Amino acid sequence: MMRAMPAPKKALFLAAAAAVLFVGTFLLSNFLRGADRGLLCSFSPLFSRPFTGGADVRGELALALIHYATTSQVPQQLRAEIQLTFDVLRRRAPCNFLVFGLGRDSRMWSALNAGGTTLFLEEDKEWYELVLKGSPSLRAHHIKYRTRLDEADKLLKGYRAEAECRPGRADGVAGLRRNGGCPLALVGLPDEVYEKEWDVVMIDAPKGYFPSAPGRMAAIYSAVVMGRGRRGEGQTDVFLHDVDRKVEKAFALEFLCQKNRVGATGRLWHFQIPPQKVALAHYDVEPTTTL
Repeated sequence: MMRAMPAPKKALFLAAAAAVLFVGTFLLSNFLRGADRGLLCSFSPLFSRPFTGGADVRGELALALIHYATTSQVPQQLRAEIQLTFDVLRRRAPCNFLVFGLGRDSRMWSALNAGGTTLFLEEDKEWYELVLKGSPSLRAHHIKYRTRLDEADKLLKGYRAEAECRPGRADGVAGLRRNGGCPLALVGLPDEVYEKEWDVVMIDAPKGYFPSAPGRMAAIYSAVVMGRGRRGEGQTDVFLHDVDRKVEKAFALEFLCQKNRVGATGRLWHFQIPPQKVALAHYDVEPTTTL
């Protein structure tokens, strides 16, 4: 007669099983649907990594399945939130996917964009090293921010006074790479961040829940600058997590713009940022957003 499984082990088993079913559904669906449409991307070939297909993609998907099948950790976002991003990746992958933050869901994001370029940016050095130790195949960089969460209100109210922060002066690579005069611009990042054209951007970092944390102000601003400077076809899909927090919400409404929001679920908002040739009228009025 088989003995009953101890409660702690049973809980671990159930968590692992749930992870397999949860992530496996997304990964397999992505691969099968993508194969039917040829896995074409909408961005300029100049900025894309050619799709190699075949064993490389199947191998990446298989490794992700094995990872989630053998761990009790599950992705940090809710299923409905993941589905929102997944629907866009299913349409655009393989593409250039920039993710602010490393986490328990990083393998999943990389696998959902199998054959494309998925790059993670992480500010916590210890966490960066820990994640890469367990997932050395992830493409990631450790970066530093110049902002603090307790400066968010000052940054939001004062950015219009900084000429280097204004649209036209701050669009695309030139608006970020060496734009030290704009405190919201992400300068000093690895070259590939500036040299690639990002089709999808996920902002789920850096930390933004204590005063000395970097906050996501610069990530939000810089995602808009990159989107406005887009040279390829189409728009830039930007996802922002934790919009229940006042700083994320305020900066989203000021920079990503309510009229660009095309989807939302849980704590995740989805925006489509048009290139600079499409006017963003909300920059022509005085800011009304306050923290």
